[in-house]
Amino acid sequence: MDGTVLVADDDRTIRTVLTQALTRAGCKVHATSSLMTLMRWVEEGKGDLVISDVIMPDGNGLEALPRIARIRPGLPVIIISAQNTIMTAIQAAEAEAFDYLPKPFDLPDLMKRSARALDQKRRSAAAVVNAPREPGDDLPLVGRTAAMQALYRLVAKVMNTDLPVLITGESGTGKSLIARAIHDFSDRRSQPFIAVQAADLAGVEGISTLLTRARGGSLLIDEVADFDDDGQARLVRMLDIADDHAPRILATSQADLAQRVEEGTLRKDLFYRLGGVTLAVPALRERVEDIVLLAEHFLARGEREIGTASRLSAEARNVLRVHPWPGNVRQIENVLKRLLVTSSEPEIAQGELEAALGNSHSTEPARAGVIENEKLSASVARHLKRYFDLHNGQLPPAGVYDRILREIELPLIEIALDATAGNQARCAELLGINRNTLRKKITDLDIRVTRRRKLM
Repeated sequence: MDGTVLVADDDRTIRTVLTQALTRAGCKVHATSSLMTLMRWVEEGKGDLVISDVIMPDGNGLEALPRIARIRPGLPVIIISAQNTIMTAIQAAEAEAFDYLPKPFDLPDLMKRSARALDQKRRSAAAVVNAPREPGDDLPLVGRTAAMQALYRLVAKVMNTDLPVLITGESGTGKSLIARAIHDFSDRRSQPFIAVQAADLAGVEGISTLLTRARGGSLLIDEVADFDDDGQARLVRMLDIADDHAPRILATSQADLAQRVEEGTLRKDLFYRLGGVTLAVPALRERVEDIVLLAEHFLARGEREIGTASRLSAEARNVLRVHPWPGNVRQIENVLKRLLVTSSEPEIAQGELEAALGNSHSTEPARAGVIENEKLSASVARHLKRYFDLHNGQLPPAGVYDRILREIELPLIEIALDATAGNQARCAELLGINRNTLRKKITDLDIRVTRRRKLM
């Protein structure tokens, strides 16, 4: 890999790591914490690739993309950002960034993407970059896990195509929100977004009326597997007669449509017509690391909407992590909305959360000493058996080892920090790890550290 890479990030550690890695790979590197300096380098003709953070002290990396494109057409830009929501991925795609990675990123992965960008720079002609649009509604599509970030990137890639999109996932995972985001951030956003009901298709003029209403916009067929035989036949007819000005077709399903075809309850021709691109939305139990992040998102939104500020106690966060959440994101949103209204204290305690959940689950894994003299290994074994049982005889998604270690590591570090009053040097000594290792884990696990005067 050769070429000159311009790195812009206000985090000195990230600048150092990227400079060392890219230099070892054979590149020349110019690194800065200033967007102004980056733009000066671009204007001077320096660099074959830009790697830029979004939020910097003197500007926004995403907002600089159109200017970079005007000054240096064809200069690839890789965006890295701690603001890892679907809106960031979509804005990066709309601004035609070469790539987007959330923080914390995987360094080997970033190096591979950098190599591809430098190779494309050498081979490709200049590209036109469109200015990013302002984000729309505050959609609860929040997640830092690899599964969610991959979903965000795929949404960004397909949103301005005409391919039909099938969005699959369990009830409450946010399938309709994904469909709405595809429409709201696409070139069709100024046109109608219409959810199709079986009644809309009925009658002689039903299909033509529906197509006229949604002309140029998007049609959402929600839970397509629930349509009866007549409704499915009308859907096929609607898809067959659509012309060049037809709406974009989006469909959702919590059922396995391929299995429904085998069972004979779903038309094969309908299945094939809907299967342009399939987006699978993961269940909440498959992205445990996002649960507290989602909870804090809903609490922050609730504070903006109703003016009530609340935070979760450490014990409540542990309850959130071990709860199975059969209702997925919708369930956690409803629980926290209820707690915002009913909680009398600024901090939501474990007991309040358990009451809101209706004692519908055992909280043993979240409590130390629930079973007298039980060893930690036995408690962990019970939790792991329950985690596997929740998948109803199927294997969990790959990566169980890292997910489980992270789940154990997070409360261990939080409790150790609390026990040492937030003193990181003493906490590192207590845990028996290097202080720099502790700092990295605090950053990677997004742990909030609060210092107190007295130590235990």
